Amino acid sequence: MQPLFRALRKMFSTSLNPKKYLNNPTVSLFLAKKIAPFSFHQCDYYSHQSLPLSTTKSLHAKAIKDGSFQNLDVANHLFTVYAKSKCLSHARKLFDEMSLRDVRTWTIVVSAFARVGSNGVVLKLFEDMQNEGIKPNQFTLSSVLKCCSSLSELRIGRGVHGWILRNGVALDVVLENSLLDFYVKCEDFESAKCLFELMEERNSVTWNIMIGAHLNVGDVYKAVDLFRRLSFKDVASWNTIINGVMQNGYEKTALELLYEMVKDGTLFNEITFSVALVLVSSLVDLELGKQIHGRILTFGIEVDGFIRNSILDLYCKCGEMKLALKVFEKMDMDFGRKENSIEEMVSWSSIISGLVLNSQFEDAFRTFTSMICKEIEVDRFTVTSIISACANYGILGLGQQVHALIQKTGHKVDAYLGSSLIDMYGKCGNLDDARMIFKQTNDKNVVLWTSMISSCALHGQGREAVQLFEFWASEGIRPNEVTFIGVLTACSHAGLVEEGCRYFKLMKEVYGIKPGVEHFTCMADLYGRAGQLNETKKFIHENDISHMSAVWRSFLSSCRLHRDLEMAERVSEKLLGLEPLDAGPYILLSNICATKQRWDDAAEVRNLMQSRGVKKHPGQSWIQIKNQVHTFVMGDRSHPQKDEIYSYLDKLIGRLREIGYSSDAKVVMQDVEEEQGEMLLGFHSEKLATAYGIISTASQTPIRIMKNLRVCNDCHNFMKYTSRLLDREIIVRDIRRFHHFKHGCCSCRDYW
Repeated sequence: MQPLFRALRKMFSTSLNPKKYLNNPTVSLFLAKKIAPFSFHQCDYYSHQSLPLSTTKSLHAKAIKDGSFQNLDVANHLFTVYAKSKCLSHARKLFDEMSLRDVRTWTIVVSAFARVGSNGVVLKLFEDMQNEGIKPNQFTLSSVLKCCSSLSELRIGRGVHGWILRNGVALDVVLENSLLDFYVKCEDFESAKCLFELMEERNSVTWNIMIGAHLNVGDVYKAVDLFRRLSFKDVASWNTIINGVMQNGYEKTALELLYEMVKDGTLFNEITFSVALVLVSSLVDLELGKQIHGRILTFGIEVDGFIRNSILDLYCKCGEMKLALKVFEKMDMDFGRKENSIEEMVSWSSIISGLVLNSQFEDAFRTFTSMICKEIEVDRFTVTSIISACANYGILGLGQQVHALIQKTGHKVDAYLGSSLIDMYGKCGNLDDARMIFKQTNDKNVVLWTSMISSCALHGQGREAVQLFEFWASEGIRPNEVTFIGVLTACSHAGLVEEGCRYFKLMKEVYGIKPGVEHFTCMADLYGRAGQLNETKKFIHENDISHMSAVWRSFLSSCRLHRDLEMAERVSEKLLGLEPLDAGPYILLSNICATKQRWDDAAEVRNLMQSRGVKKHPGQSWIQIKNQVHTFVMGDRSHPQKDEIYSYLDKLIGRLREIGYSSDAKVVMQDVEEEQGEMLLGFHSEKLATAYGIISTASQTPIRIMKNLRVCNDCHNFMKYTSRLLDREIIVRDIRRFHHFKHGCCSCRDYW
């Protein structure tokens, strides 16, 4: 027997794991014959640890063989082992086989199924328990109430509460907290408040439930008041109030509470740091974010996945992409050593979203491509971010590939993903595909309708946008402020002055939406494009919006369009007073002077601009050819195919002159001879991009060009004649709208 006892002593040594000795035949035999009943009853190890199924079955077999299974305590211990090991099918089978079952047996099975969310099973077991005449205890009732709250079964939960009162069950603080949590989660707030006031004993969990309840309904002041009344504030209480206040949009109040927590001396845990990082991200407080990052490094908890992704999100939202990429690269190296798919997926999604947010679209595309190559799962957030990048950068080819990926991976195109696709196709010049997505998407919401209306507006399809809005309004869906921006823009681009005025009035008087800067700017643009400059001036003064520079900028643009120099001088004076360092007003006024051939005045404006240190952003045009974006500026000689581009462009302009095209030298903003002016016009960035597109694509392929400024009159005419001569469709997106050139005509009907 000595070898056997030595093996047993070694097995129960605190420095070793006893599980691996259970398969030892000698030990197993001894357990079965000598101490099996004692071991099951006394050794808490088994009922507090998760054992392999084979080991649990072995113990079960031994208990049946030696008869100890008939002992209810032994059976309950074995039952607990099955439940802890999450072998619920075996646990349920064992439960059904047990001839004797007490309240502990029922509580174990109810709690086990409650933990895995099998709420329906729990409620049926609770019913069977009562039919068997077993009186549930506080633990059983807590599990049942948890399931009622998960299912939002207010009626059943109230019945459980009534049963507790009728049967005189002692209400300890744990059970009362379960009841309180049940009423809160089932949104019976009055019952929750009544129960809270009647509770004789309240712990931190009690207060946290009620604080959270007030936060959930948006009553921040009451939640903070309850928090102030809390005598002992633990870290969970601080986390609840700070996070809840922040989620309700009171970021500054949340920050004040965070400072109070520091003064109180309560130590931060992982959740606190995560909440703090989200808070400073929403406040875009980089310095405070860096301090919190430093504390995290000091505490050594930077390995926590949620915290690391929160740090990444912080730097992205604060525009510190170098730091964000540094954090991401460190995370990516760690992912190479261990598999953590959810954390990895979130980190890739965050960095791509950050790159898009900071307009680093090409880096976003490269990162997304790398993500695909590494076979990392692409979630809906990543897809939405990269679609947004395609929309903003005008990259239709990649957008179509992402759309194909969505279909391949089986992501459901709901209203939100559908609206992103509509926006992408709309901004990339493919209105037909935007319409197709709109028609195919079920459960259309306000976001989807707004995206479709805005896309029509961007393409100058004012009548279609208005018809969509009217149909939508008849369906009873309430538009928001963004919807009206789309509708008013559509009216402006299509010259629908009367309709635009009616919708502006409808927005205020029927839907109660207070106009913002964008709405006022749309109205100024509506009047201005139509040549009603005096009406624009009147509208600004009647609505007391003379402090809004965007409105004056739109007004000045209209003055340039209609070449009203006198009005332009007054408007520019007002605009320069509001924004003396904005290049736009100087350029517009100088251009107006130039069109009137008042070269001295134009030069004076340019000199004033230079003396004040105001710099103009150069005009750029870009085109995508074979997944590569080519960017051009006026007179650009940096492209590898520059000789071929300029040679073709020169020949093309010669052929266009033969069919009636002539350069509009009036739009040249310099005092030069007409021939030299025509040369300058020939080098505009959109013409260079068009020439490159023609020589690089098949004859039937539409040419898609993006420009960061408004297309000038001369380039507009150039595109019309080119589309007619070559029978090519040319699609140009400038800073304001789309122009579809086909058969010598433009979709804007020369109204832009």
